[in-house]
Amino acid sequence: MDKHNCSMVTYFVLDGLGAQDDLRMILFVSILLFYIVTLVANLSIIIIPIFDSTLHTPMYFFLYNLAFLDICYSSVVVPKMLIDLMSQKKMISFYGCMLQVHFFHFLGSTEIILFSVMSYDRFVAIAHPLRYSTIMNYKVCFGLTLSSWVIGFCHASVHSIMTARLPFCGPNVVKHFFCDVKPVLNLACTDVTLNFNLLTGVTGTIASITLSLTVLSYIFISKFLIKIKTSQGRKRAVSTCSAHFTVVTLQYGTAIFTYMRPTTEDSLDQDRAAAIMFSVITPALNPIIYTLRNKDMKKALQKLLKRAH
Repeated sequence: MDKHNCSMVTYFVLDGLGAQDDLRMILFVSILLFYIVTLVANLSIIIIPIFDSTLHTPMYFFLYNLAFLDICYSSVVVPKMLIDLMSQKKMISFYGCMLQVHFFHFLGSTEIILFSVMSYDRFVAIAHPLRYSTIMNYKVCFGLTLSSWVIGFCHASVHSIMTARLPFCGPNVVKHFFCDVKPVLNLACTDVTLNFNLLTGVTGTIASITLSLTVLSYIFISKFLIKIKTSQGRKRAVSTCSAHFTVVTLQYGTAIFTYMRPTTEDSLDQDRAAAIMFSVITPALNPIIYTLRNKDMKKALQKLLKRAH
């Protein structure tokens, strides 16, 4: 359809979770509880190291960034989702939708890049413990983290700009509970083959490279774990790495499942379920996985609670 021969969409209607009326309150309370856990747990990871100098290390610098990302990432989707669960009109403006597309992919891609940085940090800590603080100095940590944010921003900008310039003439119902690229592209009244190719190519490249670097780091880590003679040292190293590996598996699994396969009517429903996983559940689980398996963080939390008491 010619872009100049149709009235342009000024807002979108979100299809929501498709929940029945009797399930809405249950979903609302469940998602709200997960969101509260996300905020409290991730804020704890941000605040605790400020009051404990023993946690002023590269690992906790990266955890600080991960916690901040999880708060922002979840906040892009969850508050609007909670409002829509309790309202009849699930509308979002055109520019609000494009902003949601941008920040969702900006924060999500930054997070998976940060995961590969964190796996490299764990490799250096285990392979070169005596030179760890020299190799992973503040400039290196800051540079790696900044690079993650910049690459994530550029990646998201490609999708949000390419999507925003498309003509949308109607229908305007997004078959999702938030504005994600794939369901929004399906509403464009023009050929979107290039956009889907970019989604698969660019997102696939970032996911493949970061996943490969993460797996490679763990292959080298496993070799050095065998060389650790003391069982206590090996147990401590495995505990730290297994927490990170669990989080990586959750995030990469849902991301690859969502964006690396063809779009069909059935796949959009499956994408909805996957989106709940990485926008509601994973941000709440990340800090719990890290803190429950981290003795240093637990000790710091106990000290802070005693001091507050």
